Amino acid sequence: MDIILIPGLWLTASSWDDVVPALRDAGHTPHPLTLPGVGAPESDVGLADWVDAVVAEVDSIDGPLVLVGHSGGGNVAWAAAEQRADRIRRVVLVDTTPPPPGAEISEFPVVDGVIPFPGWDFFDAEDTADLDEQTRARTAPMAASVPRRVPTDPVVMEGTERHRVPVTMLMGSMDDETFRRVVTAWGDFAAEFAAIEDAEIVRLGTGHWPQFSAPAELSRRIVDAVR
Repeated sequence: MDIILIPGLWLTASSWDDVVPALRDAGHTPHPLTLPGVGAPESDVGLADWVDAVVAEVDSIDGPLVLVGHSGGGNVAWAAAEQRADRIRRVVLVDTTPPPPGAEISEFPVVDGVIPFPGWDFFDAEDTADLDEQTRARTAPMAASVPRRVPTDPVVMEGTERHRVPVTMLMGSMDDETFRRVVTAWGDFAAEFAAIEDAEIVRLGTGHWPQFSAPAELSRRIVDAVR
């Protein structure tokens, strides 16, 4: 299976380096992406440009495929699935949930027209608890700025074709029962999840960046989801 790997904010194709070999060993063809404007000076690149880049990658591949989206990359994967639902066999979301139309990723400080990586200490302790000092030092230089519009652009999805695409959510701390209970209080996110015909939630037992803290486990779970 061809597997398109979509990074979250501040990350490039290199963030999947520790996951790609296991996917290849399992017989798959991974396509890790670096999205437009990452690491570049101030630009007008928005979330729609990221979605277009993923759709273009889908169109460049013959046959069915799987989209994997980490964190904010999940918004990109889900919007691309709406546009190419007939091609996508499964969407795998890594520690994120399917966004409803109009949802944003989040808001972060803008510096010189871009959003730089704020550093590991910016994030909640639960998200970074499994990133030891060596991993933090190794991965922080890999992070690059993102275009200022991307995190706050609303995700545009017209139609409901995406709801036919099976979804696997690889969550850091929540298992299937817990997620299905808590999502009911999340408004439009609850409605979006309820509309999906086939969804499963798998607990990884990691923080927010398992491609860095537990790449072997993340790879195994992606392979399981593709099966």
